[in-house]
Amino acid sequence: MPKSNMPKSNMPKSTIAKPALSAAAAPSAVAFPSATVTAIYRHPVKGLSAEPMEQVRLEAGAFFPGDRLYAVENGPSGFDPAAPAYRQKTSFLMLMRDARLAALRSCYEDETSLLTLTLDGVEVVQGDLSTPEGRAEIVAFLTFYMGEEAHGPLQVLTAPDGFRFTDSLRSGFISLLNLASVRDLSQHMGADVDPLRFRMNLHLDGWDAGSELTLSGREIEIGGARLAILKRTERCAAVNVNPADASRDLNVVKALVRVYGHADCGVYAKVVRAGDVRRGDRVTLLS
Repeated sequence: MPKSNMPKSNMPKSTIAKPALSAAAAPSAVAFPSATVTAIYRHPVKGLSAEPMEQVRLEAGAFFPGDRLYAVENGPSGFDPAAPAYRQKTSFLMLMRDARLAALRSCYEDETSLLTLTLDGVEVVQGDLSTPEGRAEIVAFLTFYMGEEAHGPLQVLTAPDGFRFTDSLRSGFISLLNLASVRDLSQHMGADVDPLRFRMNLHLDGWDAGSELTLSGREIEIGGARLAILKRTERCAAVNVNPADASRDLNVVKALVRVYGHADCGVYAKVVRAGDVRRGDRVTLLS
């Protein structure tokens, strides 16, 4: 297993400074190894399960296709689709607080806007999210399913054009996960950490553990697309939830801080050149 180069610190989490990468330490296109896209995922509804994809068309300056198109408002949040603005994740049903969402499997059809939810392999509800009637079907089931965890009237919200229900509107265009970092964390924790806990779009393999955290400000080529790395992804308690059985079985955030001195795993990026990305495509550092 590759040796982790994630920076360590004994300081408390609240005082940890994320180290800047000096020019001398910056990876070069020659020294930095290429990686491979091993998996592609989207999450059409915030807080619900990931959907695997074989390929995706990335457009310059756009969000990841089909990702975080919808959110389920957990009581009135003041969200206005005519003037969309960022709302805290606690305004919606989300895994950080609502772990039982992970027991549901979702399937969204782009052509029909049809969302199907299953529980233990059995279909429990289906609704067309483009219609009031379809959204009402989904809301009725989730209100029953969430019980007292529903803090107010639930409502399915649709992201207007140019907006998504991401945790970071300024940088959450596309998310990248380095699988070597997950393996390194698993080794330190003595437990198998499922990469799906991190709810990222592109899973990459071939880089050293932690090396993605040094790439802010750099550009990479994936398939026919070119991406600029924006920032590291700080993890919240959602990653403590097991996506297989909805249990809070591991404190992943605490382990990240204990082992590496920070709670970061993965990076955000934006598309600077449009292109197609497929599973198996090579990932190359350009600058």
